[in-house]
Amino acid sequence: MLNLTVIIPEAFKVTHEQFKELASANRDIKLERTATGELIIMAPTGSETGNRNLGIEAQLWLWNRQSKLGIAFNSSTGFHLPNGADRSPDASWIKLERWEALSAEEKQGFAPICPDFVVELRSASDNMKTLRDKMQEYIANGAKLGWLIDRKNRKVEVYKQGFDVEILDNPASLSGEDVLPGFILDMAEVW
Repeated sequence: MLNLTVIIPEAFKVTHEQFKELASANRDIKLERTATGELIIMAPTGSETGNRNLGIEAQLWLWNRQSKLGIAFNSSTGFHLPNGADRSPDASWIKLERWEALSAEEKQGFAPICPDFVVELRSASDNMKTLRDKMQEYIANGAKLGWLIDRKNRKVEVYKQGFDVEILDNPASLSGEDVLPGFILDMAEVW
């Protein structure tokens, strides 16, 4: 299972509007779009990765249900980032005040906002450089905290605004710190 980047000649870059039409017409295909208009077609994850990702989403959803501090999203959710890219993190969360500032119409489509918190879970076929670039893109577009989880090597890269990337070896849990107060991700469910 490989991610496939479709290179579109300069004159044929995919705009955000065209991307929305493509995504709507091809709901069974996971698509992303870079800030420069390159279309990325992503293969579905394997069963094991999908199960682990669901576990991450479930833990985030349950914490959010109890805290009521924001809105949690699954891996099917796309966001239109400030730099123009259309991205879909494996799990994400937006602070309630920021979400409520969006119009009803903005909430219906690819919300024009970068989540405050993002998670990318490395699949067996994922390229780490591509994932790292994506994490940096989230931070550059306003994400406050991001976790790049590499199950293969049992490492987590923690991304925060204004800080160098922190690499954790085989952590038992991850803290949502002050971005997600009280949220602790149990890594036993992920490894």
